[in-house]
Amino acid sequence: MGAAFEEKAGVMIVRLRVTPSASADKIGGRWEGPEGATRLVLRVTAPPDKGRANKAAIRLLAKALGLPKTAVSITAGETDRLKTLTLAGDVIKLTAQLKKLLGDTP
Repeated sequence: MGAAFEEKAGVMIVRLRVTPSASADKIGGRWEGPEGATRLVLRVTAPPDKGRANKAAIRLLAKALGLPKTAVSITAGETDRLKTLTLAGDVIKLTAQLKKLLGDTP
């Protein structure tokens, strides 16, 4: 049904499934939702308390993609495991990096 990421109006829209309070910070892999939606999997050690997990997710994704934290923002799912983020940057480069994180390329 839905792709894990798409380019829209010059920015990249990324859909995540975030697991807070994980044993280690980790990014990569895909999660398939019951309706067929695909999301990039992200695990953070931060608890889901007062936005800590959201901040950790932004920091981890920004670092993995070589973006400043200010280029990453949550646009939906602030209090949910299923989040939508907007990334500002080179869309072509971000597409290649996100495919790699999803396991779509070697």
